[in-house]
Amino acid sequence: MANYDQDIKEAVEVMRRGGVILYPTDTVWGIGCDATNPEAVARVYAIKRRTDAKALICLVDSDARLQRYVRQVPNVAWDVMELSVKPITVILDGAVNLAPNLVAEDGSVAMRITKEPFSQQLCYRFQKAIVSTSANISGEPPASNYCDISPEIIEAVDYVCKSRRQERKPHTPSSIIKIRLNGEVSIIRK
Repeated sequence: MANYDQDIKEAVEVMRRGGVILYPTDTVWGIGCDATNPEAVARVYAIKRRTDAKALICLVDSDARLQRYVRQVPNVAWDVMELSVKPITVILDGAVNLAPNLVAEDGSVAMRITKEPFSQQLCYRFQKAIVSTSANISGEPPASNYCDISPEIIEAVDYVCKSRRQERKPHTPSSIIKIRLNGEVSIIRK
């Protein structure tokens, strides 16, 4: 097994230099970068061959870090995140302190608090939100584990995390819901 701490340290160093990583998350493997760096975010869009009109997800390690990136988190959003049994991404209004090309036209951003040990520790040590988009070309199905990731994606990133590469258990993307400041909830992906 790869040295967990060294793996996280190297991934953090790459992101601090503006690089793009491939890493295991609480759902599928993700392509990630510093969510505050517009050039790094642009590279992620290019790697995925995805238009920036389709927003990306940001991963954070804690409630406190989530609050750094949105003006206000509605109470119902806290309840949904706390009660969800599977990873849930919440689209929230009032994005702040993020790369402009990461924020949707309506000013919202998709955020997820990870509870999975590797990605949570990665977010904690990086001390910022990390982009987390599935490791696939836009329009193709997401890779359910590392061995399903296209070599094109692997070659395009600056660092590929070593942790959890041997897992064969299939993983699935998170549910996505949009929660407006008035508490209105829309299910985007179950």
